[in-house]
Amino acid sequence: MCSVCVLNVEYNLIILSVGREVSSDEEKEEEDNVPPKKKKKKSEKKRKKKKKHKKKSGRYSGSSGSDSETIYPSDLQREHEAAPLASHFSWLDDLQSATEQPFCVDCKPDPSNWTYKSLYRGDVTRYKRKGSSSLGLDPRRQEVSWEESESSKKQKGVDKKKTADRYFSTVSRQLLKAEPPVLTLPTIPECSDVIKSTPFLPLGDDKETKGGETVQTSSLNPLGVYDSSTALWLQGKGQQGQQKQDPETGQSAVLLAGKTEDFNRRLREQPADTQLWMKFIHTCFSLGSSSYLSINSAERHKSSYRAVLEKKLSIAERAVATNPGCIALQLERLRICQELWEPSVLAKEWKKMVFLHPNSAPLWLEYLLFTQTYFSNFTVSKVNSAYGKCLSTLSAVRDGSMVSHPCHFLRQSGHSEKAISLFQAMIDFTFYKPDNVRELSTKQQVEFFEPFWDSGEARVGELGARGWKAWMLQQERGGWLQPSEEEEEEEDEEEVKDRSQPRWTVWLDVESSREAADWLPWRPDKAKGQSEEDCEDPDRQVLFDDIGPSLICLSSPELQLHLLLHFLSFLGLPVNSVLSAAPCHSGLLDNDRLPSHFLGTDILRPLTSYDLPDLGVNAVGHMTTLQGTRKWAGLVKQGEKFVTNVFNMVQAVLPAHHRAVLSLSWMQYEKLKVLCCLRCGNKKRLRFQGKSSKRVAKRLLKEPENRSSLVLWREYAHLEWMLGNIDEARKVFSTATAIGGTKALSSPSLCELCLLWAHLEIENEAGVRGRVPPDVTSSPAVSVLTRLAEGTSALCPSSSQPVSPVSILKARRSYEQALTASLSALNEDPNSPQTSLVSCYALFQYLTVGIQAANTVYSQARERMEELRHYINRLACECEVVAVQQAALLRYHSSISVFPLATLRNTLCSALSTWPTSTPLWSIYVQVENRYHSAGRARRFFYSITRNNSSVVPHLFAIVAEQQRKQLVDAAQRSCHDAALPILPECGLGNRIRGLFESAIATEMGAHCPLLWRMYMHFLVSEGKVDKATGIFYRALQNIPWTKSLYMDAVQLFPDRLQEFVDLMTEKELRLRLPLEELDILLED
Repeated sequence: MCSVCVLNVEYNLIILSVGREVSSDEEKEEEDNVPPKKKKKKSEKKRKKKKKHKKKSGRYSGSSGSDSETIYPSDLQREHEAAPLASHFSWLDDLQSATEQPFCVDCKPDPSNWTYKSLYRGDVTRYKRKGSSSLGLDPRRQEVSWEESESSKKQKGVDKKKTADRYFSTVSRQLLKAEPPVLTLPTIPECSDVIKSTPFLPLGDDKETKGGETVQTSSLNPLGVYDSSTALWLQGKGQQGQQKQDPETGQSAVLLAGKTEDFNRRLREQPADTQLWMKFIHTCFSLGSSSYLSINSAERHKSSYRAVLEKKLSIAERAVATNPGCIALQLERLRICQELWEPSVLAKEWKKMVFLHPNSAPLWLEYLLFTQTYFSNFTVSKVNSAYGKCLSTLSAVRDGSMVSHPCHFLRQSGHSEKAISLFQAMIDFTFYKPDNVRELSTKQQVEFFEPFWDSGEARVGELGARGWKAWMLQQERGGWLQPSEEEEEEEDEEEVKDRSQPRWTVWLDVESSREAADWLPWRPDKAKGQSEEDCEDPDRQVLFDDIGPSLICLSSPELQLHLLLHFLSFLGLPVNSVLSAAPCHSGLLDNDRLPSHFLGTDILRPLTSYDLPDLGVNAVGHMTTLQGTRKWAGLVKQGEKFVTNVFNMVQAVLPAHHRAVLSLSWMQYEKLKVLCCLRCGNKKRLRFQGKSSKRVAKRLLKEPENRSSLVLWREYAHLEWMLGNIDEARKVFSTATAIGGTKALSSPSLCELCLLWAHLEIENEAGVRGRVPPDVTSSPAVSVLTRLAEGTSALCPSSSQPVSPVSILKARRSYEQALTASLSALNEDPNSPQTSLVSCYALFQYLTVGIQAANTVYSQARERMEELRHYINRLACECEVVAVQQAALLRYHSSISVFPLATLRNTLCSALSTWPTSTPLWSIYVQVENRYHSAGRARRFFYSITRNNSSVVPHLFAIVAEQQRKQLVDAAQRSCHDAALPILPECGLGNRIRGLFESAIATEMGAHCPLLWRMYMHFLVSEGKVDKATGIFYRALQNIPWTKSLYMDAVQLFPDRLQEFVDLMTEKELRLRLPLEELDILLED
């Protein structure tokens, strides 16, 4: 027994079984063939394994190394008890013999096999190569190493962890958001001995080393400037057991937790603070979306993004539960639910919200927008009924807080007949209401209006229209006989002019021509014996059920004027943006074309091009493709008669000051039609249009209330100047100044008239003299502005004498005193107009002193006006006009003389930061910046504006600027051919423009802007990316499914899918004037 123990201690072996001895002998034989280093490692591993098994088994045995073995009775008993191995795992070495069953039954289920649909990777057998031999090699001279060294394995593992992060990764974004460290120069230790002082700046000191370690000098690091890791690398060594911890790990989570804790604490103290709740929702989303931003765009609806939205929704629900009466929080909750809930559930929730808050105008506006963009359930009839329910339910329409109306929706969906009929009914219902029904409720008034609508009486805009009131009075007297009216019969022209063109081209031409000609509703002509069955297109008939629910009562005179201005804007006429209810930039949501400011200023009119008013929203009958031929102004012959009848009928029931507004709009409309003819270059048409417009202007000026209107005289003189009648225009200007009398600088209208006259004279002199500035005393513009300050009627500049220097000095003194008094009186009377006086004084200073003096005048006036613009809306509009005129004057001066553009650029940047929706300012800025090859400054400025602004205007101008830049680069590359370019071409403009489009349509207003989606589609097709353009079209359908022009563009860009697009328009009840069956018949004829 003792000998056995001695042998056990001597050989340090554990004898378990016969199989163990045999295996140990085999292992010893293998170890004899292994190199010494590997043999040592194997023995160490085997020793550890045996010790571990010894602790587990708890029994010791010894062996002398011979074939005999010692077996104890207790061991036999234990082995007998452990014989059945079929129910649990065991080591193969524990088996008594090879004949026993080496398998077991595992009765415990493994749920991972069902979860991952495969076996665990650890259960799969792996094989390792033994030995280094290989077939075909000489074992004496050749050898293959199949195993990697330990250093390469470690280096490989480190390289995987140290891969460089991309610029869009989470760590990189957090690094950009973090505050930059303060850089300090290393301190040089003070030393009295100059010789011993170090002759270099050390890169680090002992305090900056990691863990406080000191760097020792050596042969490879004589100066001690390398850190420990670099010194070890130079020695061929590596740091073992050290892993650098990323300091950015978990920073976003810590930041989010801190923000959330702060918001929760503040909201517990102030639960009724709705703005704080909104800020919490947005901040939570921005912080939690960092992980979402790193996800691919194709996976944005996966778990991480959905988790952020669910957190955001939970916060919104808490906010609504705490503040159930806040509409803004409820709207925010529904916006979040749009990406989480099904459309049907979301529609029910919207209806519930509208039912609970029937008098909330913002809620109704959002609900109407949701019904228009709800593509799966969208039809024109459903949206029209929603508008009718809104207008009949909402009581806020009486005080003007509800300005939405289905007319523009019907026009964009192609139902121009219904839109025109609704406007006609609203004007009759508002301006020609009988006195005996005014005290009734709105519902009862609509019931009285229905018989008039169905009687066949002429309506507003039609020949012989008298109104609802006159018809009702005559009905009480027995009615009147309808006089037979002779109308000119229009000859039917052949609609298909060229049958050899493709099918889709013919469909577009016929659809557009019918829409331009048949936008008025069809009514049976009783004189010709027509009935409702004679109408070839039933959609042209408008029944009372289509318009009755949308009729509302407008008792305020200002709201009545707004209704009339909306109707004129709907017909394509320019209206006064100050008096109209809708802001200037909101027209882009209803517009299907680029405004004139996007096309740049006229080269021949650098000062007066901004004085031209823009057209209203896209006129009826002009809804064609984005690149199709379209008139700038004016309707067809039938439409012009309709507009004239509307003016003649409505002016009789309006007060004097409202009639002046309509007369101004009519005069500007005629001026724009002349400008359209000038741009087209058709002299015959220009001559005809000039005579017609002058006839209308003279008739308006003959009206008693318009004879002394300097505003109308100003427009008429400008019309004559545009037609080329400069001498006649000067006579009109001189006559108008005589009418103004001696009011001089105290009359804003007289100042505006003289300012326009001076601008026209400057442009004329620049064109005649080749942009050489004339003498100050002989300048016609100086003469006009001097006589304005003197208070005398300005004579015709061609026959006037030169202005004396004394008169110029007196005029400057008068301007200075008038401007000082006007600016000081802003506190008492802030509504008094200041724009014309400031511009006249600045232009006078520019002509007599220089551009710096003019810029000083503008800056002084703007500084004073901007102090009060936050309190008075009208003053803010005037301040914007002053900024536009200042920028236009600076740009004109820079085009005719040497002038540093820093002043102009700073003026534009400060003005655009204040008024980011001003299209004239953006137009000047784009023209100035596009002259330079480097676009970095402009791009940074566009980004700074669009980042914090929800308007579409900055996004559109950023896109237009990049598109113009791309056209210049492409033109330069095409012109050079094989020659070398003078500059390196700029690459990536296409991707940049796509990024701008995506950021624009990601905004709330941009997603519902038809113009933006149409421009995006055309750009992608021009780049040859038809498949992506098709995807953008279907994305646009989810946001603007009601826009017919979108389908028209799709037919032009993707002609192979004509049948699909026409079927989709029919399904959504959009106005289709030419079915494909009728097109086939026309092509066969």
